[in-house]
Amino acid sequence: MNTIRIATNFNIELEFATAPFHRRLIAWAIDLTLQVFYLILASKAIRWITQHNGNTVNDAYNLWAVGLLFMVPFFLYHVLSEITLNGQSAGKKIMRIRVVNENGGKPSLSQFIIRWLIKTSDYTLLIIILYAPYAMAYGARVYWAVLGSVALLITDIFLTVGSKKAQRLGDILAHTILIKQSAASTINDTVFFELHNEYHASFPQVMQLSDRDINALKDILDTAQKNHNFSLAANASEKLKKHLHIETTLAPFDFLETLLKDYNYLVVQ
Repeated sequence: MNTIRIATNFNIELEFATAPFHRRLIAWAIDLTLQVFYLILASKAIRWITQHNGNTVNDAYNLWAVGLLFMVPFFLYHVLSEITLNGQSAGKKIMRIRVVNENGGKPSLSQFIIRWLIKTSDYTLLIIILYAPYAMAYGARVYWAVLGSVALLITDIFLTVGSKKAQRLGDILAHTILIKQSAASTINDTVFFELHNEYHASFPQVMQLSDRDINALKDILDTAQKNHNFSLAANASEKLKKHLHIETTLAPFDFLETLLKDYNYLVVQ
């Protein structure tokens, strides 16, 4: 398994494990199974609509529009899943892998869209296979579509296996990385903490930090605690004190955790 070092916004490097190829492959197979199951249900629904409508020109256009509408969830599955589930689809969640940007934080909307657009080869091949009898009627255009899709898939496989960050073409263009999560996602994987009702913020300056800074702070704290890395926590602590103009005698781990708690308290006020 490859590991990569990512510089956070505080110029502190964190180490992430890239998602192993077999996990990516199984996650892809799970997602593909869900998509095929949806296509089967959608095809049955369209067939039912066809049987219960006449064959007029207007009905044909309506059925075409209905069929196109049914295909929207299929095409948008990955991008909507990753946007709403913090970089994960159903398959990725089961296999405990997640999409992050090259700074280790949550990708932007444009990054999710770019990596999704370069994934269209999967969809093209699947549709051609499922609708082969109809596709063959289009002759040479189908062959070129298949050839282009296969070329993209082979390129992605070689890049995933051979590149330093295990990035496929879409990830390279979107500046994203697929990493392995060490444990299943829980509330502890987020920046949120449960606070007592009488809690009061000690360092309101924390609100000067951006959402990306807070995510980086959480990653640093988690990594330092997991590896018992006092120097990492101390380095981050000193940089944050200087950046936020804070003077405190709190130990580095306590200071970083207090900042996150203060953020949670102040963000809901």
